[in-house]
Amino acid sequence: MSALIKINDIGGNITKEDDRYIVKDNNLLKNLVVSSTDLKPMKSTSGHKHKGQEEVYFFIKGSGRMELDKQEIDVNIGDAVLIEDGVFHRVHAGAEGCYFVCVFDGKRSH
Repeated sequence: MSALIKINDIGGNITKEDDRYIVKDNNLLKNLVVSSTDLKPMKSTSGHKHKGQEEVYFFIKGSGRMELDKQEIDVNIGDAVLIEDGVFHRVHAGAEGCYFVCVFDGKRSH
């Protein structure tokens, strides 16, 4: 089954929520998950890596910095970051926060 989703609200369910962010996962597809993170100003995600997994992050609102192993890059609206297998990644929001959507293999555990 195909579906149209809006980039500013991907649907799905809230999987994490705390003083840093709200994370929603849309599990409609069989093999991929579309996940959104609304990261509050000057907050950071926990950071993690996945052995045998790749991810793509699309930055939709706000700005910040993305940590990729020991490298940090600035991220802004319209940027996409390709995360290779096993690379540690974390997002640090700027003063206005940031909202990003990522796509990953749905067979892995968070």
